Amino acid sequence: MYPQVEVDLKKIERNTQTMVHDLGKKGISVMAVTKGFGAKREIVQAMLKGGAQFIADSRIQNLKKLKDIHAKKVLLRLPQKSEIDDVVLYADYSLNSEIETLRLLGASAIRRRKVHKVIVMVDLGDYREGIRYHRVPDFCREAVKVSGVEIAGFGVNLTCFGGVIPESDTLKRLVDITEAMKKENSLNIEIVSGGSSSSVYLLYENEGFPEGINNLRLGEVILLGKETAFGRHLEKLHDDNFILKAQIIEVKEKPSVPHGRIGMDAFGNKPVYRDRGIIKRAIVAIGKQDVDPSAIYPLEPDVEIIGASSDHMIMDVSKSVREYNVGDVLRFGLKYGGLLSLMTSMYVDKVYLEDGIPLSIDEMGVNLEVTV
Repeated sequence: MYPQVEVDLKKIERNTQTMVHDLGKKGISVMAVTKGFGAKREIVQAMLKGGAQFIADSRIQNLKKLKDIHAKKVLLRLPQKSEIDDVVLYADYSLNSEIETLRLLGASAIRRRKVHKVIVMVDLGDYREGIRYHRVPDFCREAVKVSGVEIAGFGVNLTCFGGVIPESDTLKRLVDITEAMKKENSLNIEIVSGGSSSSVYLLYENEGFPEGINNLRLGEVILLGKETAFGRHLEKLHDDNFILKAQIIEVKEKPSVPHGRIGMDAFGNKPVYRDRGIIKRAIVAIGKQDVDPSAIYPLEPDVEIIGASSDHMIMDVSKSVREYNVGDVLRFGLKYGGLLSLMTSMYVDKVYLEDGIPLSIDEMGVNLEVTV
């Protein structure tokens, strides 16, 4: 069925293997971030086969459905009060910045005769989650008093909200804070997490990582082969691991500007059109309910996305050498936002491949084996 996303598991495994190998030479482990594809089991297993040492996700529901997979699991988003018990049950580690949350985690862990490990998030300028660096000592003095939890690491988030680029000096501050807290509170620190795919560029720059950073949380660079500080594709990584395929349901020549008084579209916006005369328009059966048109790009030559409504995407195929007909399939590459929405849309099938050979298909959430 269409639309569908083809997922090449072998390429994802190889990308993971490359990052694990290259970072491993610097003493840096990899948390494979699974939120970008809804923690689909096949892809998680490919990342683990590639050598990822942790599974990390922002949604506890995703970690819960992976409970039978033997790997260290990390909750990336700060725990909500409403999910404390599940965090203790299904995550080995969680990222934290609030004492009140630590106390709740500790009480839940004690009830279950467990110790829950926490990674303290330090805000070094991106201003998303984290404790301002000068308040970390006070936080840690309170945190070490909380029974049932153990401070296992420190981490930083950069780029995701404020766009702040991770630099060696910034990450050195995280290392220095970690060392000071380790000494002051006699902590046994496992993890000093220097960010996400936006930190990867340092691996290939003269600047490099400061000594002491021993972990990164990686999603996009593994999934799409791109570091996210500058948006550059890394040559040694595959960037075509996910391909969207959508089927044409209408092909007609029509004016490029709608006729009549223009009001709001289905999403409450007043559209603006460029007059390009009569064009050949192909409609494919996918829309904004599944993906933002700006988050995908046509792989077919001389095909352009004009726009979309909830369930229809309009393409200009006027300049294409190929003659498109109803039933033909168009292919699209994905940006991270497109990956995120398509992989979590129940209306988009997922076809899992290894080196081009189909293995299984998720149709409306039901996994079917493929007989070759």
